[in-house]
Amino acid sequence: MSRFETRPERPLPHSDEFSSADEYVDSLLHFTAKSELFRFLCGGVHILDFFTTEPGLFVSAIPQEWQDYLLQNAPMVLLDFLMRDDLSAVSAVPGAPPESLIQYAKDIRRLSLQRSFHPSRPKLPVLARPVALGMKTKKVHEVTHFASYIDRLSGDIARVSGSELTHFVDFGSGQNYLGRALASPPYNKHIVGVESKEANMAGAKDLDILSGLAEREKRVRNKKLYHRIRNTVDPSLQNDEEALKRAAKELGLSDDDIATIDLRSRKQMQATYAVEEGKGTIEYVVGRLEHADLTGVLSQLRGHEDQVRQQDLRMMAISIHSCGNLSHFGIRSMILNPCIRAVAIVGCCYNLLTEKLGPPTYKIPLSRPSLQPINARVARESEKRDPQGFPMSERISTYDTDGIRLNITARMMACQAPQNWTEQDSDGFFTRHFYRAVLQKMFLDKGVISRVCHGQETGAQSPFNSSTNPVIIGSLRKQCYASFQAYVRGAITKLTTNSDFGQYSHTIKEKMGAITDAEIGQYEAAFRSRKRELSAVWTLMAFSACVVESLIVTDRWLFLREHPDIVRDCWVETVFDYRESPRNLVVVGIKR
Repeated sequence: MSRFETRPERPLPHSDEFSSADEYVDSLLHFTAKSELFRFLCGGVHILDFFTTEPGLFVSAIPQEWQDYLLQNAPMVLLDFLMRDDLSAVSAVPGAPPESLIQYAKDIRRLSLQRSFHPSRPKLPVLARPVALGMKTKKVHEVTHFASYIDRLSGDIARVSGSELTHFVDFGSGQNYLGRALASPPYNKHIVGVESKEANMAGAKDLDILSGLAEREKRVRNKKLYHRIRNTVDPSLQNDEEALKRAAKELGLSDDDIATIDLRSRKQMQATYAVEEGKGTIEYVVGRLEHADLTGVLSQLRGHEDQVRQQDLRMMAISIHSCGNLSHFGIRSMILNPCIRAVAIVGCCYNLLTEKLGPPTYKIPLSRPSLQPINARVARESEKRDPQGFPMSERISTYDTDGIRLNITARMMACQAPQNWTEQDSDGFFTRHFYRAVLQKMFLDKGVISRVCHGQETGAQSPFNSSTNPVIIGSLRKQCYASFQAYVRGAITKLTTNSDFGQYSHTIKEKMGAITDAEIGQYEAAFRSRKRELSAVWTLMAFSACVVESLIVTDRWLFLREHPDIVRDCWVETVFDYRESPRNLVVVGIKR
């Protein structure tokens, strides 16, 4: 297979500064493995410990020559410099950033995969209104473009291979928006939706009925008896089958009479799918995928007992934003299952990926000791050494002998999409993180949490030889973010009344129960001038993490390329407008 119509000119959308994908990969891996500052910003910054040591994380870790520039510029001005300004001309203006910061910005830009999107067709089929039910604007954009992309790609595969694909397996189908569009005209594909949550599947079937792809199961019932029973139960129980059965027996109805009444609620009725020549179909498989072997999925398909049919299956694994390791399962499925002939996977939720390599055996100068909160999974997940986790490829798993790791902090930052930040949104989450950081400082001062020393204890405490065992609070009600006082009061209430935080309740009441509004105000006043430190570091983190996402996507492409006996062609390209959907890179693989 020399090339497909849908394939971009190069297998990775890398910067024009690189002459080939291999040159880009070499530079990407060298930078992510060797740049101490990058590794600190992508995995070493813990917001909860931002103010728990003095002079603080900003002064301790950010190059001194950068600090004045970072603090003097408003967050959106800093973001423009990092992501949009012409860096070749910025050094000539008054108040220019230091050259080392300019070079760092250039490095991140050139190593970030290019995200510009140019639709291959000027006009795509519009989703019919019944098919688009339940979709927000973002989802309509994604489904419209990806359904058309899958249709073109599968057509190219059929022309080159001489055989049509028979099914499209959606890993983590959710409400099945993509599958419903592909099963409907003009595409009429045969879809297999794999979903672990039965509630999602039930919702998807309801939408299938509303879109005309399925019909609700028909039933014949004795309506007179049915309404008589319903009128005897509480309105809140009128859709409860067991409550209706009890009411029927209390009315003295015989089992034969009850048998003539279908007491199931409308939502309990099964959806039925007709199979017609030339029309698309949908099948659902309930199950939580723990690996890429689809034997269990195939065994649930219609006609699975027909062995000839099984041998004739030619399927493509697809997904829009499958969470965490589901993307890995989808990509691996082409290697492990003879019937999977192609994959087209758009990933997301990098923070939900597991880790394959475990904690590093070395410490770089700017490495941060891991926080060890009682109620979080950071250490537990990194110790699992999950063979299904990141990285997938041998190239990255064994790079420089020890491999390249991305902890949960780095992977979470890769989901931030800084190009889409607005001033209002930025101020909102900078404020939330500022509140979180100052509250942890209060917890430390009050004895709610303690300082944990790492390695050999010395007289001087720094962010690099100590951390805290913080309290992970999670989200609070919207009104709790109206002020720092409201935030502190809301956090104390949650920690002392929510059963999930029982281990903290007594300590919080003892240490924080008598805190006054005046004392809370003193903490806010003491740190208010340092909020810009936090926003500057968070902005640098999100900008740097563009390379983290590029590394994850490149790892998936490398994994496919490492199987040349099975994979005939593989590439990465954009399929959505970044402004509408920033996780817009699809990983494509075609089987020999």
